[in-house]
Amino acid sequence: MLTYYREPLLIHSGKMQYLYDEKGNEYLDMFAGIVTVSVGHCHPKVNEALQKQIETLWHTTNIYLHPKIHEYALKLVETLPDPLKVVYFVNSGSEANDLAMFLARLHTGNNDIISFRNAYHGMSPYTMGITAHSTWKFPVAAGAGIHHAMNPDMYRGLWGGPGYRDCPVLPQGVERASDEECRLVEDKYLDQFEELVRYSLPKGKSVAGFFAESIQGVGGSVQYPRGYLKRAFERVRELGGVCISDEVQTGFGRTGDHYWGFQGHGVVPDIVTMAKGIGNGFPMAAVVTTPEIASHLGQALHFNTFGGNPMASAVGLSVLDVIKEERCQENSLEVGTYLLQQLVTLVDKYEIVGDVRGKGLMIGIEMVEDKASKKPLNGEKMLDIWDATKRAGVLLGKGGFYGNVFRMKPPMCITKENADKTMAVLEEAVAEAMKK
Repeated sequence: MLTYYREPLLIHSGKMQYLYDEKGNEYLDMFAGIVTVSVGHCHPKVNEALQKQIETLWHTTNIYLHPKIHEYALKLVETLPDPLKVVYFVNSGSEANDLAMFLARLHTGNNDIISFRNAYHGMSPYTMGITAHSTWKFPVAAGAGIHHAMNPDMYRGLWGGPGYRDCPVLPQGVERASDEECRLVEDKYLDQFEELVRYSLPKGKSVAGFFAESIQGVGGSVQYPRGYLKRAFERVRELGGVCISDEVQTGFGRTGDHYWGFQGHGVVPDIVTMAKGIGNGFPMAAVVTTPEIASHLGQALHFNTFGGNPMASAVGLSVLDVIKEERCQENSLEVGTYLLQQLVTLVDKYEIVGDVRGKGLMIGIEMVEDKASKKPLNGEKMLDIWDATKRAGVLLGKGGFYGNVFRMKPPMCITKENADKTMAVLEEAVAEAMKK
């Protein structure tokens, strides 16, 4: 069992963006149960929808028809562009990505799948292959036919920098790269992608699929060059593969300027996987694809006992309503950009704050020993800062390969006052750590 902080926190209750321990102490939740609580802990409308449903019908499995699954399927696919109109319900992001791998291979008749280094797509025996992050991999056989492309990381990568990514803020003295400059950097990473194709894949149209998060989540809120993903999708389709967007963390308005993270890259994937924020904490997930790709699932019986059950469908419908009615996407853009504008000033003020990045309420703060070397900040100092923010009543996530990236992905109902508190608490903790 993995717990956060040197002294684990016991959570007793929650309300919207706040959590409370067994003594009644209040914490501002800036991590949302690992990017899962989308509209707020115990949101009254979502609670009401679940309570009504459990008085009517808990479970039948979709061997029978029940109205909620159909209502929800229709409403969910309305949020996606054509031709993404067929939805299959499962229970977790790992299950969703498992199914996406099946669909890609069945549809194309190919076996090989590509994902990015530093990506996280799940820990099931199947998805552990496309997860390219040794922290999350066991020494067991997994990943046959999986290949990992160079990660086009605009902070730690070989080429580019903060000015090349789609982030609304830049550190002082950094200029935003032009489209022409971006294309030159994209070329370099795409050349590396082509190296993988040339030396690791069978010749010809042999790719089954390409997985990409719109912004890498567990990997530390990593963003790519602005036009890279669109060009990579084009190349994958030339190679006979389908393009799969993992929206488990970036979907449902979290990135602010779009409902789905992939829309910020100007692409339409062939398959979309989603989980976490889809149910505001209720265990549910989905795969959405095209009718053509979905038709291949009929080659064998594929069944999910709990996927799309009446309770999950009622919760999912309510979450979609709340996101729209309470303008959660717009709030992500407004409050997220406001918070980023404050956080980026820490890069200029403190030697150990190496990078601030993200969009909307999908934010990462990378901590380093010094800016010149970008050496990850040592674990003890990271824990000092992390524990200090907890004591001050703010809960942050932590990620990246070295565990040196603070992750801010709160419920999408947070306010500018919450952002101000987060900034003040983090800065005080960083300043105190600098003195040690």
